[in-house]
Amino acid sequence: MSQFELLDGETEIDSWTLNYLPPGGGRFTGQLLVTNQRLLFDAAFDTSVTGALKELIIVSGSHGYLSIAKSTIQGIEVKSSFFKKKVIVTLQDGQAHTFDYGMLSVTKLAAAIEQR
Repeated sequence: MSQFELLDGETEIDSWTLNYLPPGGGRFTGQLLVTNQRLLFDAAFDTSVTGALKELIIVSGSHGYLSIAKSTIQGIEVKSSFFKKKVIVTLQDGQAHTFDYGMLSVTKLAAAIEQR
């Protein structure tokens, strides 16, 4: 995942292609890189209804980056049903960031987020 610059002492744990649902709404598909210090998300596609309509007209590369310092994470919740598996990361300010992995297991993702 060379598009992210790692900090001194920061090491990659693992990465996933998944959907990110930000606190303010929307849905983005992209690459999540989990390191020992941060969660780094590169939004490649806006897959919300509004975003999908815009993609039909304008094709662009990245829709932006998200960086969450692990030191700001207050809680990690795994929600799992047959068709939906997701990890909800709650920050100290109360914001909830959801990482949706569809039908695939989020066990390793949650463990990587918890790992320092």
